[in-house]
Amino acid sequence: MNSEDYTRARALPAILQRRIVILDGAMGTMIQRYKLSEADYRGERFKDHPKDLKGNNELLQFTRPDVIREIHAAYLAAGADIVETNTFGATSVAQEDYGLAPLAREMNVAAARIAREAVDAASTPDRPRFVAGALGPTPRTASISPDVNDPAARNVTFDELKDAYLEQASGLLEGGADLFLVETIFDTLNAKAAIFALDELMESTGERLPVIISGTVTDASGRILSGQTVSAFWHSVRHARPIAIGLNCALGAALMRPYVEELSKVASGTFISCYPNAGLPNPMSETGFDETPDVTGALMEDFAKAGFLNIAGGCCGTTPEHIAQIARRVSAYRPRCRSDALFSDLMAA
Repeated sequence: MNSEDYTRARALPAILQRRIVILDGAMGTMIQRYKLSEADYRGERFKDHPKDLKGNNELLQFTRPDVIREIHAAYLAAGADIVETNTFGATSVAQEDYGLAPLAREMNVAAARIAREAVDAASTPDRPRFVAGALGPTPRTASISPDVNDPAARNVTFDELKDAYLEQASGLLEGGADLFLVETIFDTLNAKAAIFALDELMESTGERLPVIISGTVTDASGRILSGQTVSAFWHSVRHARPIAIGLNCALGAALMRPYVEELSKVASGTFISCYPNAGLPNPMSETGFDETPDVTGALMEDFAKAGFLNIAGGCCGTTPEHIAQIARRVSAYRPRCRSDALFSDLMAA
């Protein structure tokens, strides 16, 4: 899709060609800092709900919107150009675990509006900011059996996923999202359901939004959970013509490097994004991860120096301090550009 086709975020492709764009960091990590109670999650509206709700972060756009608003503002102040909506688990499929599936669309509208307010307050004519409507992977997988004794078993269908993603994306669109981010993909078939839903939504509404697709490599094999290599993953989703393809979460930047490099070579026709965890998990750490902002920032600087990046940010364990370091360190480097002779040898390698 050409930039002139977009009805929202039309300035984003040109910005990506000029500099490395900064994505925000982890929402969950920041929510943990507030040490919210069950009562915070319930508020008045859900005080009598029969299931425990603590940990359902997507509910906070109803009960503690001030917390979500403050987190967005903190990331924008740290230098983020794009903030993600608090909707990683805001599908009817994910909300079934809490008995709140009927509220999924409303959750997405509310989350997008909160992010929209924060972004509009921080934007200037010289530096527009953008809202990315986040579509997470859901807790179910269309490709892998949940029963080791029955390889053919599935706990969700493609159509169920597509319908859930369509509902979510419709809410994000109504709430004011500028682009869509299909993220933390561990099952390519789930991602295809999200892509199908986005195509259907944009066809029916006439809106054309940029789409970023981001997979997650789960171990040192260099594959996503459903078995594909990074290259195979790209070829499975390239028909969606995303504005960017990338990797997030999972291994942390140090172990992610060869896979980001591989993606930067094979996906020569699009921009590349990367937003890793702050290293590997450590339950004893305050954020659950060990890397300090300096360490994460230095690793992302290496990616930028090597010419891999167009979009840089953080996932689990990253804070506004991490994003500020990433923004400062990558600003000295040119973004990856397919038409730049600097990268011709890299692409041919």
